[in-house]
Amino acid sequence: MRRSVSPFSLILLGLGTFLLVLAPLLAWYVQPRAAVNPTDIDTTAVYTGRGSVFDLEKVETVPNQRITVTQRVRGDVRESERSGKAVWDVTTSVDTDRTLPAADPHDALSFTPHRWVLDRRTTEPVHCCGAKRIQGEAYLKFPFDVRKRSYRWWDNTLGDTVVLRYRGTEKVLGHTGYRFTGSVPPTRTGTRLVPGSLVGLPGGGQVAAEEWYANHGVELIVDRRTGRVLYARTGPRQTLRAPGGTEDEAVLLDAERISFTEETQRAAVEQAKDDGARLRLLGETVPLGAAVAGGLLAAAGAVLVARGRKVTERPDPRASSA
Repeated sequence: MRRSVSPFSLILLGLGTFLLVLAPLLAWYVQPRAAVNPTDIDTTAVYTGRGSVFDLEKVETVPNQRITVTQRVRGDVRESERSGKAVWDVTTSVDTDRTLPAADPHDALSFTPHRWVLDRRTTEPVHCCGAKRIQGEAYLKFPFDVRKRSYRWWDNTLGDTVVLRYRGTEKVLGHTGYRFTGSVPPTRTGTRLVPGSLVGLPGGGQVAAEEWYANHGVELIVDRRTGRVLYARTGPRQTLRAPGGTEDEAVLLDAERISFTEETQRAAVEQAKDDGARLRLLGETVPLGAAVAGGLLAAAGAVLVARGRKVTERPDPRASSA
């Protein structure tokens, strides 16, 4: 008597083994490669708040103005495909109600275009493709799988990094994120040719005034899984000083609180939810389901193979006649 193995039991065993191998492959290989920064990004973030701005027509600083900062990020797909990196072109404009909507960027209080190139997986800055050198661990977004630690955030106005410290969790429109804060002390960032009278030097013609920048406070709330910024608040202060001076002589911009509009927050939260759901599906849901189903199928197949079907062997009639 011998045992025969049914094809069904072998199929169960093979399928179960396949799913057990697939589960860690999805979690450790496929999901990390799916967590990449896009090349075809096209997003706009809008900040609003109130503060003081320099009026060129009045040649003086005007307080309590409504300030709107518009930051648009568009991906250069062709350059991204050529370089293998994410190449993003960024424009930032600062406006008052008088200059909105700005049909011409020159109408804005300031308009700054620049390019950011980043590694698609790590989000680390890359110096190539016509981009200026940017440092730090994060700029427009954080890396995937954000940790509860401090990060070096690039401040484009400062031209350097700012340490943002982890301050716990906070909800944005019901979605929980990690909160980071930091500030910038008064720092010289360059020079600008202006009339001497503007910085307390009357009768001196044009002078190379010193540009100074500070930030009352930076606050970011970031989605843990995707690194997307759900909420941002900043408090820029830009001033002019006389060459070698120690006091601010002219205030170009001073706002203690400019933050994401609710519409920008809502769009960021929805995008973070969508991207996070896809990453969770590949990194957790499907691998877990594959592991459980694979274990059950493999166990069932192994039991059926072990039991088999008993078959009685008949004696060979030719052997007895011989």
